[in-house]
Amino acid sequence: MKNVYMDNNATTRVAPEVVDVMLPFFGELWGNPSSMHYFGGQVARHIEAARAQVAALIGADPTEIVFTSCGSESDNMATRGGLEAAGPQIRLITSRVEHAAILGPARHYAEHGGEVVEIGVDASGQLDLAELHRELANGHALVSLMWANNETGVIFPIDEIAAMVKQAGSVFHTDAVQAVGKLPIDVRRTPVDMLSLSGHKLHAPKGIGALYVRKGTKLNPFLLGGHQESGRRGGTENVPYIVGLGKACDMAAHYLGEETTRVAALRNRLELGLLDTCPDTSINGDRIKRLPNTCNISFQFIEGEGILYHMSDAGIAASSGSACTSGSLEPSHVIRAMGVPFTAAHGSIRFSLCRYNTEEEVDYVIETLPPIITRLRELSPFV
Repeated sequence: MKNVYMDNNATTRVAPEVVDVMLPFFGELWGNPSSMHYFGGQVARHIEAARAQVAALIGADPTEIVFTSCGSESDNMATRGGLEAAGPQIRLITSRVEHAAILGPARHYAEHGGEVVEIGVDASGQLDLAELHRELANGHALVSLMWANNETGVIFPIDEIAAMVKQAGSVFHTDAVQAVGKLPIDVRRTPVDMLSLSGHKLHAPKGIGALYVRKGTKLNPFLLGGHQESGRRGGTENVPYIVGLGKACDMAAHYLGEETTRVAALRNRLELGLLDTCPDTSINGDRIKRLPNTCNISFQFIEGEGILYHMSDAGIAASSGSACTSGSLEPSHVIRAMGVPFTAAHGSIRFSLCRYNTEEEVDYVIETLPPIITRLRELSPFV
């Protein structure tokens, strides 16, 4: 039996080259980077080198990068810290298809008296820009909208959105956790004020992320009690993981062309193969404006959990939505917001590939999955 991993939007394998650069920081380079002596100073230099590598991937200045523990912390720091810095009565504008790391703080803010607006999406998962324009006209706001959706891969028109937010005089944060390393990003050209990224989505370890904060953006610290990260996040730096993130970002820049060509071709091969061999299937989300690695496909009349169970038995790993919502039997909030019919919403599966996937793995899925779908439909009360 093959083992085929196609759940890279949930997490990626750590690149061997990333592991190699991390290892010395568990051994001989063990100093605290905040210490004034030699042991600390030599480690601190590696942190700053990694900061430059992360900044280079998105076109930022190294001083604009704040290291965090993950994408969720970066999102919380941007939203909660941004709202706090802006003062009372500021509105939070977001969308109905955001990751839980944004919707959680948004609903917390609403429960404590803040005004939150969730912009809708159309059937292809694209943001309602007319609704956003109307809400921006209602006064100063903190706007948090994802660059690319973690479940469908749909890419929002961030350049256009950023221009709209800037013209309205509001502050713009984008959750780019799924976009960084898969799409070209240059914050010198796209006027976002804050941008979140996560290491384990681009072949760095879990437990490390970063937040880009444009110079001059008001943001209150999320963790207090230390001078680290120029006073923007207290706590001793996670040096091995920071160094690993820097290496992963450096590698992501090198492999960006492969993500948009070879990985996209593998995704298309998988998608067309399943559409051709499995009746009553459909793609969820924009077929053009989406991440090159992501396919969200609905198999009508059956439950996604059943599909995943049988695929796992065959050595195939995929997902029915965000890893942060696994265990729920309800259709994902993203699929519901797009208005996907009930008979298809419950049978939605996300395949997310990476540069380590092969044509042989894709062909194995195309060969293995159709019989699974046929057997499950024979047992389904909905057919």
